[in-house]
Amino acid sequence: MTQNSVLAWAARALVGVGASACLAAVAATPPIEGAAQIESAARQLLAEQAALKGLVEPTFELSVVGSPQALAPCRQPVVIEPLDTRSLSRLRFSATCAGEGGWQRDWTVRAEVSARVVVAATDLPPNRVLADADLGSERRKLFDMSDALGAPQAAVGLVSNRSLRSGQVVSPRFLSQPVLVRRGDGVNITVRSGPIEVNMAGEALEAGRRGELLRVRNSSTGKVIRARVLDVGVVEPEGMASSSSSQSPQSRD
Repeated sequence: MTQNSVLAWAARALVGVGASACLAAVAATPPIEGAAQIESAARQLLAEQAALKGLVEPTFELSVVGSPQALAPCRQPVVIEPLDTRSLSRLRFSATCAGEGGWQRDWTVRAEVSARVVVAATDLPPNRVLADADLGSERRKLFDMSDALGAPQAAVGLVSNRSLRSGQVVSPRFLSQPVLVRRGDGVNITVRSGPIEVNMAGEALEAGRRGELLRVRNSSTGKVIRARVLDVGVVEPEGMASSSSSQSPQSRD
């Protein structure tokens, strides 16, 4: 073999080694698993929302629908952002690879969510104050995680504005504070100042729930005042600070 032949063979060998090294470097950067990353982001988002809403033992079945185009490898972290998460059947996310040769794709995730939620333990009439015995917990498929309660205690003491069938999911939309004072009821007007408490008889001129303001006539003086509902048959004049008040005053004008 001549010296020129040896040099040519060595050059070809070095070129081959360099090409293999480049291919190895590209292969060392795995292509983005777009669907997997979107699914992971959607699952994390749903888990956080379920925890905030107090759902018990939530499960998520996700189906990711994205662009059929193959995604080029991204050499930096891909940014996943939610675009629209109002509907569980159509969660929309964006995946972005920044930098030269980057890309952006939108993805849709269809989610099926189930959890143990509060249900009626028996048929319940409307406007009944709910007790622990009225409620149970069963696994249900959810179309809106805001439309269910995780713990029966969240509904105890409230009233349902509509009748409920046994096994029906108890929605927060159905619930409200019970009416503690009705129009025409005799009420106790309580005035507190430090350790001193004064009670006067009165008549409610309106109905009210806890924390609401209503008109009350003082039975002794005939004067009509505005008072806040504290409990069943108990009110206090407007402007009095009370540790019993659990809600901001609401005007009934």
